[in-house]
Amino acid sequence: MSIANPFHDGEQLIQQRFGEVEIAQRNGQIIADKIIPGALKFIEQQPMVVLGSVDVSENVWASILFGSPGFISAVDQSTVEFDLNQAVCNSLDPFWTNIEHNPQIGMLVIELATRRRLRINGKVTRLSETELQLNVWESYPNCPKYIQRRHITRNHKTTTSKAARTGLTLSAEQSALIATADTFFVASAHPIRGVDASHRGGNPGFVRVLDDRTLRIPDYAGNSMFNTLGNFVENPHAGLIFLDFERNVSLQLIGRPEILWELDDPTNETNGTRRYWTLFVEQWLESSLPQSFRWELLDYSPYNP
Repeated sequence: MSIANPFHDGEQLIQQRFGEVEIAQRNGQIIADKIIPGALKFIEQQPMVVLGSVDVSENVWASILFGSPGFISAVDQSTVEFDLNQAVCNSLDPFWTNIEHNPQIGMLVIELATRRRLRINGKVTRLSETELQLNVWESYPNCPKYIQRRHITRNHKTTTSKAARTGLTLSAEQSALIATADTFFVASAHPIRGVDASHRGGNPGFVRVLDDRTLRIPDYAGNSMFNTLGNFVENPHAGLIFLDFERNVSLQLIGRPEILWELDDPTNETNGTRRYWTLFVEQWLESSLPQSFRWELLDYSPYNP
């Protein structure tokens, strides 16, 4: 069933500021309190899911969980289950301690090869060493814009994983990863409405590294609902995760986002919106991705500026 009032004050503020209320209301009709029946099989086919969570200090983290297809399943339209025996769990990822403190999570089920994605936000109702169960609060599909198509395969060769490390300022190597990235995922949260996980993409170089603690990201035209930026207005915490598809490394960042409104954009970095947001990095965590997965870039999104 569609949610009668799907937008909180922060989302509405931005919709009004840019004259996109009517479009947002129309698109918001797809936000439901259950998973649409046609998406149930899609969920079960995926080997990865993006997750957003909140730690004890109210920092928001973006994480990615991998597993064999079928490790995520929708028991029904209101319940999602994770079979952790089939998942590749990184015990050092803050996600696992975060959900013990705050059971609200945001999910993005995304298939890069087909540019299909589904958002599911809800609350963890059961957690054990072998199972995680989520009660669905919101679910809705997203458009395919700005997604670079990648094919993911299993590689059974054994390679050495690097030890996880953390820090406060970005290294030259990490800055280079971000500056050449074409994809990242972002998590945000609202104190009442819960946690959200989303995708951001563009041509390599669309994220600017201003210094070793500051990033600037263009905000392209989307569905006009402004879920992520709306959360930033109400709760200025963000979690980002970048993937190094060549080295199989993930880089998680937490920090403070700031929206930059209607800036001059002589090189059309924003594709006409003149909106940016910056992230002031407060901490990073770098760790290895599951070494059994390999990625092949198929093509860039035709929507990229």
